[in-house]
Amino acid sequence: MKTQIVELEKKYWQGMEDHNYETVKNLTRFPCIVAGKNGVHSVDEASFKKMFESGDGDKIKILNFSDIETQVIGENSAVIAYLIELGIEGDKQKAPMKCACTSTWIKEGEKWTCVLHTETELSKQ
Repeated sequence: MKTQIVELEKKYWQGMEDHNYETVKNLTRFPCIVAGKNGVHSVDEASFKKMFESGDGDKIKILNFSDIETQVIGENSAVIAYLIELGIEGDKQKAPMKCACTSTWIKEGEKWTCVLHTETELSKQ
């Protein structure tokens, strides 16, 4: 199951990189909780779509996943934590951004969805 959770997380990020709303929406349970540099928010589907579409100008590029840790809580829940390095496609002047991320996944029926995602940009070192 740990491999499945890693693959789900990578599929989610690939949906973000491809700007594929349907993929990302189908992997998200609404309302979901998002925590990051803008605070903590419970996000319904309409707000999520608006946030997703507002990022249309900056096309992210996934450069690297590392330090992946997963923990299966039960047959229907798991958590994942990892580092991700992201670049902005076409912007050579911006240094890649590294973030520490966590997600909580639950399985309802046969479908896994993300109910919580956190993102913390790492300090430049």
